[in-house]
Amino acid sequence: MNSVNDLSYKVIGCAMKIHDKLGCGLLESVYHECLKYELTKENIAFKSEVFIPVNYETLFIESGFKSDLIIEDKIIIELKSVEKITDNHKAQTLTYLKMSNLSLALLINFKESMLKNRIHRFINTFDKSVSSVKNSASSV
Repeated sequence: MNSVNDLSYKVIGCAMKIHDKLGCGLLESVYHECLKYELTKENIAFKSEVFIPVNYETLFIESGFKSDLIIEDKIIIELKSVEKITDNHKAQTLTYLKMSNLSLALLINFKESMLKNRIHRFINTFDKSVSSVKNSASSV
């Protein structure tokens, strides 16, 4: 079983390999397919386009959100190919992290010329007892 940090390191390595070979500015869907290919080559278990349910009181919304990738039921990967990561992109990723209750999320923007500067890492410190989310975000 891989630790979350080891997994995130491997995923980032796969993303950087793709970015080095293809460059920036392609469609998000291209990077998504290439990342799935690289993860498979690295024997990293993942699920693609996973619905994240939302529970609200007695209401259960099975398909509340859809994440790009979930790695070994530990890490959410949200892929973008945009000019600039906005607060909305970060909020989206944090929401997925909170609702999934996974440990970590990576927000990766392939449109940047220096990919390593545009990978945002979010650690979930959600405490169910207080019904709020406290996350720390940093660029890798």
